[in-house]
Amino acid sequence: MIRIAMTSVYVDDEERAHAFYGDVLGFETRTNLDLGGARFITVVAPGQDVELLLEPGDSPLAEQYRRGLREAGLPCIVLGVDDLRAEHERLSALGVRFTQPPTEHGPVLSAVLDDTVGNLVQLTQPLARDGEAAPGS
Repeated sequence: MIRIAMTSVYVDDEERAHAFYGDVLGFETRTNLDLGGARFITVVAPGQDVELLLEPGDSPLAEQYRRGLREAGLPCIVLGVDDLRAEHERLSALGVRFTQPPTEHGPVLSAVLDDTVGNLVQLTQPLARDGEAAPGS
């Protein structure tokens, strides 16, 4: 069976990204290696296996990709949460800037935040449908 092992997010500053994704979002460090001029840093959500590589975003291709996403207002990644309103409150209290507050979009509640290292990140929570419990409840 094929599964996702790692995906990446291009960032302006690997160490600042490491602090944001770890200290603010609560991810755990899986790998932090000095490659001589760059670092190889991966983080994981607690209890998860998929690694998020905090990839240097200073190449022309990465810069064009990130600029295009940002100008279109699109997130570079979507992260799931159990209680989006509580996360929005917690993160806002920590100074995280949201470009979209929690908003219902059909069967999901979503919000978009600025990760401080050049990206927009969407947080999403499935909503209960009539007569059903929300997934994860």
